[in-house]
Amino acid sequence: MSVVVPAIEAASSLACARSLGRRGIPIIAASESPGSPTFASKYVAETARLPAPADDVAGYRDGLLALAERPDVETVVPLREPESYVLSKYRDEFAEHVAAPWPDFETMESARDRRRLFERAREAGVPAPETRLLSEWDDWSREAVVKSRYTVLVGDNRTAYPGVRFVSGEPDRDRLEDRMGHEPIVQECIPDGSEYGFFALFDRGDPVVTFQHRRIRSYTYSGGASVFRESVAHPRLREQGLRLLSALDWHGPAMVEFRRDPRDGEFKLLEVNPRFWGSLQLAVHAGVDFPYRYYQLARGVREPDEDYATGVGSHILRGELVYLVSLLRDDYDHVERPSIPAATGRVLASLLTDRNFDYLSLDDPKPFVRDVANAVDGVVPGKPTSLRRAVSALVGR
Repeated sequence: MSVVVPAIEAASSLACARSLGRRGIPIIAASESPGSPTFASKYVAETARLPAPADDVAGYRDGLLALAERPDVETVVPLREPESYVLSKYRDEFAEHVAAPWPDFETMESARDRRRLFERAREAGVPAPETRLLSEWDDWSREAVVKSRYTVLVGDNRTAYPGVRFVSGEPDRDRLEDRMGHEPIVQECIPDGSEYGFFALFDRGDPVVTFQHRRIRSYTYSGGASVFRESVAHPRLREQGLRLLSALDWHGPAMVEFRRDPRDGEFKLLEVNPRFWGSLQLAVHAGVDFPYRYYQLARGVREPDEDYATGVGSHILRGELVYLVSLLRDDYDHVERPSIPAATGRVLASLLTDRNFDYLSLDDPKPFVRDVANAVDGVVPGKPTSLRRAVSALVGR
């Protein structure tokens, strides 16, 4: 039985293809992007093109459903918000054809709608930053963060990510709402603290397997998606992650993102990603094979949660370079710029001590070549066509 893996740009797609493919499970990689590194993996048995959800979410739904209707397909893996939205909203239609280990739409909305999420967190006793709607926030004397109320906006047959904005002083509220397309939320800005992730696969409110990591570096020195992180195990973090997902009666994979507040040492909730996460490969390196456990759950198999190795790190090589460029190029008011020599030394040292990578694999090298080519395409004017032709010839797709 095959598994449909969305071939997105994030490394989680490749982690799924490699994990399941190495166990002999056929992978159907589906995407709107012909340059996805996952398409180049030797573990992909078949590729499929889908409409881009940012332009045609109904077409994207129909394309995924057409794959799910095939008798040789076991399940679909949720890797980003658009398919999480589609799979949960049309769960009954998908469940007629494939196993559906993901939440129903009401549960999904409790995570996608950040206002509802933080209300549930408060009820469950999970610490979180003060959070209100923009119209309700009245203390602009302290730094605050303006976020989309929803992890992904869906409307007019399109999906979009409205983003995050740091503000000092009262902003133009009408302009903010116009730019974000709805009334966003405002949160107090937690002082610079370490960011942690609690990751889990749940079976109708009960945990199947869990994992934790600490984010060490991101694409920019101000934060964002991680490019280097390491596995950790904090009992308090596990307790809060389990409490929240159990309160949501969660089903399927989820990432609960926290920041450790240096003022009181508490892990404060930032958001819930209702899907597999970009740093999925780290968990596999540390001994938690989430993609396979997801496949097992789809087939009705549950095994006991096991310990994993802590102190294991994993890099996105391209991301480490982007981070160093950020130190030279970017300027953020809300974050102090690290020392460039010291930061460079830390990157080089970690590359020597933690030789695990999201894309680079001697067993399956072509996705790494594709990823590097995509990065060069984005920064070298006039080169995309010739470079893509060369890479396509090399990787054979």
